[in-house]
Amino acid sequence: MNGKPRILLVDDEKRFRETSKRLLSLRGFEVMDAENGNAGLEILSKNSIDLIILDLRMPVMGGEDFLAAMQPTHPDVPVIVITGHGTLDTAVECMKKGAYDFITKPFEMDLLLLTIARALEKRNLEEEKKRYQEENVRNLIELNTEKKRLETIISCMANGLMVTNMNMEIVLHNPAFLRLLERSGDLKTPVPVSEVIQDETLLETLKRIQSGEVPEKEFFSHEIQAGNRVLRAISAPTLGPDRNVFWAVAGTVTLLEDITAFKQLDQMKSDFLNLVAHELRSPLVSIRQLNSVLLEGLAGPLQGKQQDFVKRTMNKIDALLSLINDLLDVARLEGGRLVRQQAAVDLGKMIEDMLAFMESRAKEQRVTLIYSCQNLKPILADPRNIEEVLNNLLSNAINYSPDGGKVTVAAKGIDHLIEIKVSDEGVGIPPEEVPKIFEKFYRVKHPKTRHVTGTGLGLSLVKGIVEAYHGSIGVESAPGKGTTFTIILPAMKEEKERVDMTVALR
Repeated sequence: MNGKPRILLVDDEKRFRETSKRLLSLRGFEVMDAENGNAGLEILSKNSIDLIILDLRMPVMGGEDFLAAMQPTHPDVPVIVITGHGTLDTAVECMKKGAYDFITKPFEMDLLLLTIARALEKRNLEEEKKRYQEENVRNLIELNTEKKRLETIISCMANGLMVTNMNMEIVLHNPAFLRLLERSGDLKTPVPVSEVIQDETLLETLKRIQSGEVPEKEFFSHEIQAGNRVLRAISAPTLGPDRNVFWAVAGTVTLLEDITAFKQLDQMKSDFLNLVAHELRSPLVSIRQLNSVLLEGLAGPLQGKQQDFVKRTMNKIDALLSLINDLLDVARLEGGRLVRQQAAVDLGKMIEDMLAFMESRAKEQRVTLIYSCQNLKPILADPRNIEEVLNNLLSNAINYSPDGGKVTVAAKGIDHLIEIKVSDEGVGIPPEEVPKIFEKFYRVKHPKTRHVTGTGLGLSLVKGIVEAYHGSIGVESAPGKGTTFTIILPAMKEEKERVDMTVALR
């Protein structure tokens, strides 16, 4: 109801209509009047009326006929019947037919105003109720539409979907879920997850998620075997309302993706890399040996230009051998074969040896090498892997410092961890390129470092080796201000823990 409430006064007494209209208007109502039922119906058909005050005894059309005529089209408009003492039974009958209340003549204006207020309040409540009902119907229709749409999407998904409740029971799944698990027939839900999924790691992950130990937005990825298929299972918590908190973990949702083809392609790629690398390496080693014979003069003395050409050939062969070794290391890393023989590694001694090895190259580029260590403990690793990490980081630090400066290696023990920082004062890395530097074959381009050759595999290998030993690597850099790589590795543990770690790495 907007603005002033509009009242229709239907009564054949002109004086009563004028007096009532004036009094009601003074109290904030907009009043329209009619001398009989026919005139009242015409006004009602053309105007929005909030309440009707109706006399029973009128010429042309009385109150009862008016009430019967208006009910089909305006059943929600409350009607207050005005009646004399002799027509009380008729007024009661009118109320049975839909009138809100009746007042007997003569009456006090306060009584009429009170009755009007109650009637309008009742109408407002009924309108509010009607709006809520209509809104509920719309919401139910929209909810049902969304449910049907979601069911269609889930059923048509190529990936498998599984939803569990807090009792570790499957309550929702799609056809792809059963197909990927190579199960025939239908699955009657709810059913315990353990009857459908036998992978212990995935089951433990679902239990952890339901226990509330993990953040709500975190998800977990596992590879599981289902017959001849390899599936990637991505699991996350589902949320529901709770009386104590607004949302709480109500179960889990798991998406199954068939990655069998990708695993096969990955294996084919690794096999191809191994084949090509080995087939290339053998003849290159032979060519290098022949060139070494020539350089050493064992096949006769070389003239100046001849010796220069042979040296250049040796450099190119060394670069190719380095590329082949990197490719082989990448293949081993992806196949989980890079970690070979583990032993206690003295990091301090290894860093000192590596710096001594790099000294001549650093002097050529006017780079000063600085080293510091604190509280270093041995680490359990394959020494060749750690040498490769240090070699790559130091080589990059020197190569990307064309204007000289300092390259600093700082190693220290922090509780059960070892932190190694390799810093330079070189050209630095633009912020937009920092996330890409650990990608295979990616190299940072800079006008001052065009002469630097490489495959773009070094940092990818460094990251893979560090993570293979349950470590982490981070980078901080700014253009023109240098770069710092920070490696965190676990220190060597007690004998029992060391055995467990060795098994995990293998």
